[in-house]
Order: sequence, then structure tokens, then C-alpha cells
Amino acid sequence: MENVPSADGASTSGNGTGPGGDDTPAEGPYSGGDGTAGDPGEPAAPAPKKQRSFWKELPILVIIALVLALLIKTFLVQAFSIPSDSMQNTLQQGDRVLVDKLTPWFGSKPERGEVVVFHDPDDWLAGEPTAQPNAIQTFLSWIGLMPSAEERDLIKRVVGVGGDTVSCKNSGPLMVNGHPLNEPYVYPGNTPCSVDDQGGQFTVHVPKGYIWVMGDHRQNSRDSRYNQSDKHHGMVPVKDVVGRAIVKAWPINRWGTLPVPDTFDQSGINTQASAAASLSVAPQGVAVAAVLPVVAWRRRRGDRIERKFDRRVAAGER
Repeated sequence: MENVPSADGASTSGNGTGPGGDDTPAEGPYSGGDGTAGDPGEPAAPAPKKQRSFWKELPILVIIALVLALLIKTFLVQAFSIPSDSMQNTLQQGDRVLVDKLTPWFGSKPERGEVVVFHDPDDWLAGEPTAQPNAIQTFLSWIGLMPSAEERDLIKRVVGVGGDTVSCKNSGPLMVNGHPLNEPYVYPGNTPCSVDDQGGQFTVHVPKGYIWVMGDHRQNSRDSRYNQSDKHHGMVPVKDVVGRAIVKAWPINRWGTLPVPDTFDQSGINTQASAAASLSVAPQGVAVAAVLPVVAWRRRRGDRIERKFDRRVAAGER
């Protein structure tokens, strides 16, 4: 009888006998009792795994995004809103800034000239109205996508750090460690020092672990000068500093960085090593420290191979 292909493609004989005419099954794929083909010693191939639908994966993606946002807010950067005009014209009311929270983990401390965000040291914001955010704003601020309306934070420029002497006489200039500052960032029409008897005229010595801060809008800023009667005598504890404002992020037409002005780099003022400069080379230093053992090992290994080769050459080996 003519051979015909079976449904699974295996060729079988019409009388079911093997090529030798006996009852030995023909070689080839095994045909089971249910008509399926396969090797009797191997299990059937598993069915392909069904791909999870997008809607089932969406909650997982949302959770991952929220966790990342919280980590970024906690350890990297956080957005803050400028609530007043005390930092004009460097910052305008309503600007959004991004604050670096990472570098303090590496030991960086506030430096002169930096714009920093810090927690209210001792009721500096007494009498200031507190915003009442809705539920969505509260959630977005919790994960760091919006500035928090509940945190009692301020933003000012660091003028003096631990060990500095800062003074203002008459209308200025502002003096740090006996050196006058050229301050182009001061609000146009303002004088560097305020002539009043509430704190505008002063000479202070900044203790270790503290900073002295002032707003760029000198005649419209309730800063260290006007809080000298508090428990810190107008100083801000370094531990209360949230981080350095590094970028004006919003509105987009005001986007820009917030560098340290050159006036704080003049000779005689910076007697301390800059933490920011140390930090800028820290990653390279870590990389070098990690690579040096490998380099030393490879050099020792190369020296051993070279000495061994020299001994063989001297012995006439090849």
C-alpha cells in the first residue's frame, strides 16, 4: 500500500509494519496513543508563557516610579518654591529651584557665596502665612515632584562660615575677615549694609558648625542680621541646612545655574579648603583608590613573568 503522510508529518506504513516486514515500529518520531508525536523519553514542550498585559504591569511601574521619586527626593535633589522677594534679583518670588541633597552625604559643608535652603532655626518665620495645599499638591510634594508647602524652610546666601568675622558699617561694603566684598548680586538700589538700629549694623564672629546668611535684597530680607536675639544669635546651624540651590528650574524662561560669585574667591578670604572643590575630585579619588591595587598586582605579576623569562634566557631555554 502506498505510504501517506500522517497528520503530524510522520510517515507510516499502511499495514503498520516496519521496513523489514515484521512488527518492529518504523524508526522516526514516536506516535503515541493520542496521535501526538514525540520522544517517549522526553516530556512534551511546555506551552509558551502568556505575556502579562500592560494594565497588570502598570501598578508595578507606578510603584517603582514612586520609590525612585522618594529616593531622589531624600538623597539627590528636591524642588523648592521661592516664597518671598528676599533673594531678588537672583531669585524671584514663585521661582522653583532644585536643591542638591547629595553632596552633604560626602561631607560637603556650606561655603561662602552659596545659596542654601535651611530649616527655620528658631521661629524666623513667625507670623508668615502657611499655604494650604490640596490633596494632589500634598501627594506630589511628598514624593518630591512639587515643593512642600508644610516645611518651614528659608533660602538665603551664605556670607560667613565657621571661624569667619562678618561686619557691616554704615552703608557698606560688607566685610568678611577684614576684606570688602564686591556684590553685584545685591538688589539694584540697595546698599550692601542697612543703616538701622535693629541689626543692620553689626560685627559677628561665626562659631564652628554655624553659618551667617543674608538675602540679596538687603533692605527686604529678615535674615541673620535681624534674628540676633534668637537662641543661635542669628546663626544657622549647619545641621539645619537642607542643601545648596544649584539650578533655577522654573519658569523655563528663567532657567539657569546658581554659581558662587567670584568675590568670594578673592585672596585673603578663603583661608579654608573648599568642600565643593574637594567633592569635585572625590569621585576621581575613589576611582584611583579602587584601581591602584589592581595596577600594583598587575605590575608585580608582570615583574615576576619578566624575571622568569630572563632566567630562562640565561639558561639557554626557549
